[in-house]
Amino acid sequence: MRYLTIIRHAKAEKATKDQLDFDRKLSERGRRQCEQLRVWSSDTSELARFGPTTALVSSSARTNETFQRAFAGTPFAGERVLSELIYNGQRHVSAEDLLIDLAAIDPVTTSLAVVAHNPTVLELLWLLVDELPESLRAGFPLGGAYVLELPDDQPIGLAHYPLVAQYVPD
Repeated sequence: MRYLTIIRHAKAEKATKDQLDFDRKLSERGRRQCEQLRVWSSDTSELARFGPTTALVSSSARTNETFQRAFAGTPFAGERVLSELIYNGQRHVSAEDLLIDLAAIDPVTTSLAVVAHNPTVLELLWLLVDELPESLRAGFPLGGAYVLELPDDQPIGLAHYPLVAQYVPD
């Protein structure tokens, strides 16, 4: 089986007066969340078992930093593809937009991951699962990772996939 892991970036600092939202870096709490994700993505009994992934990562500072701190160099992470389309600060990116971008990079040989922003990641889960887990009832937690099972040898598409794991850092 292959997997799709949908990840919301970890907690970011608030933007300063002259700073673009796109350039926000992780806060101290966000760096701790990434440490937890890194442990899970390095342990073969946890998130690492769903890799290696081809990861689609928003090019914003906080998503890129989340990927680097949590996943780079771990058994979970394979190829990373940066995307300016996932978050460009100009318009809302829909779940369908994100699904199209994932399908475009899907090698159909490895698992997939996406590190992106809310509300798009939550909308993507609504689109792809039958029922949201309790941990998503109040929204997609910062640094959260939700794993869906994909059929082998079939590209990702608009379908319902079983939710097989979830990781929510403190």
